[in-house]
Amino acid sequence: MVNAETDVLERHAELLHAYSRHLGAERGRSVHTRRAYLGDVRHLLGFAAERGIDEIGDLRIGDLRAWLGSQADAGAARATIARRAASARTFLRWAEHTGRIPTDPSLRLVAPKRHATLPGVLRQGEATELLDLAAVRADDEDPIHVRDRAVLELLYASGIRVGELAALDIDDVDLAQGVVRVMGKGAKERIVPFGAPAGRAIEGWLAVRPSLVGEHSGPALFLGRRGRRVDARQVRSAVHELLSHLPEAPDLGPHGLRHSAATHLLEGGADLRMVQEILGHASLATTQIYTHVSVDRLRRSYEQAHPRA
Repeated sequence: MVNAETDVLERHAELLHAYSRHLGAERGRSVHTRRAYLGDVRHLLGFAAERGIDEIGDLRIGDLRAWLGSQADAGAARATIARRAASARTFLRWAEHTGRIPTDPSLRLVAPKRHATLPGVLRQGEATELLDLAAVRADDEDPIHVRDRAVLELLYASGIRVGELAALDIDDVDLAQGVVRVMGKGAKERIVPFGAPAGRAIEGWLAVRPSLVGEHSGPALFLGRRGRRVDARQVRSAVHELLSHLPEAPDLGPHGLRHSAATHLLEGGADLRMVQEILGHASLATTQIYTHVSVDRLRRSYEQAHPRA
């Protein structure tokens, strides 16, 4: 497959470049998403080349099913196969619309459904412990510890994604109103509220931020020790490190704080559509998984507490 994919890169370089441009300029997809989509398309074209198919216009539904079947035989996860099927459909639909192929062979392509997994979340008490620990550690006035406290408070208060947090500029935060302007997936902007504890933590960070500012800092809200915009890896490291001091809590990353925020909002009586707006989900169906999380937790609590559960 490696040689086939290398040949694909050379033979279809212009096609793949045009598709990448489409994903970025017209679909507003991030660099990470474009890389994933293009990787899936290269894999498909490499598989086709091994079957003697050199032109995308010669692909048929049977070739696409064989491609997905080969991945299932190789032990690929259902989620991976579902994603690759979606990537193939998106690519071939674009190819048809732009006149590169006469018909889209993926119209009847059905991938295995992904298992709906319940995301890991902190209990409300565990979330409080985590944030209290971050506050105590920030008392040493180390700018990174002060930053980490603000990062965790904002992640949990707002439910924003780690990439969205890393991309924030100072002007995106309105401390007076208690809201943050977020650029989400598909370049869609939304306004997300946060509470007073997060506001105080951000104020504390802004007071020490100048000590880390360097020539590459720009308007970035959160900075690393060398003065550059913080990245997702640094945020994940901070979350994992602080959670390691809570032995009873699950080892979650920043996305776990997003899951926890959504779950606790619903447990507190928040409207599902309001949570959808806060999280930036395009579909309400995506948000509904948190109702399952809440019911699952409610059931566990009932079984532990009721004598005839």
